[in-house]
Amino acid sequence: MKIFNKRKTGGITYEHRSNRNQPRAVQRAAEKNFKSGYYCCEALMCTIRDEFKLDVPKEVIAMSSGMAVGAGKSGCVCGAFNGGLLALGMFFGRTEQDGPTNPKSVKCMELVHELHDWFKKANGKNAICCRVLTKEFNMGQGEHKEQCIFFTGLCAWKVAQIVCRELGIKNLDEIDEPAERRAIADI
Repeated sequence: MKIFNKRKTGGITYEHRSNRNQPRAVQRAAEKNFKSGYYCCEALMCTIRDEFKLDVPKEVIAMSSGMAVGAGKSGCVCGAFNGGLLALGMFFGRTEQDGPTNPKSVKCMELVHELHDWFKKANGKNAICCRVLTKEFNMGQGEHKEQCIFFTGLCAWKVAQIVCRELGIKNLDEIDEPAERRAIADI
């Protein structure tokens, strides 16, 4: 039997239960959502919404659709990273117009900066630009998909890790680092 505890943060309600204490499970779910047909940003948003049982409409997934493939296929900021910053905003962002010193605003900016710096290092390419991350691939042939699935999982893992840490949810993963990259056939 799983016990659900409803909690509230940043204006949203979420449920806390054992599988959401495992960022690696969140990583794998995001990878599967990408493989199943979502773009990077959509896969991450869907996963965070579903895995944390967020009390937000499915339209948060639609809201992220244009941010994929470097923002509207422009090759700018990585869609997986875009999804990560949106997800952190759902948990830790503000809804008041009260200037840059609002504690929620300051905290959210710090957490997004943490994700930014971590992702640049973790992806091995020291970049968050989609064009740079995928420059060796023929995007039209789908050569990038395995890497982008992995990057989506990486960002989902880091978001889940941050959420667990910041909300005091114990991380039950035996190893506090993301799971290894897998071939598409293994996802």
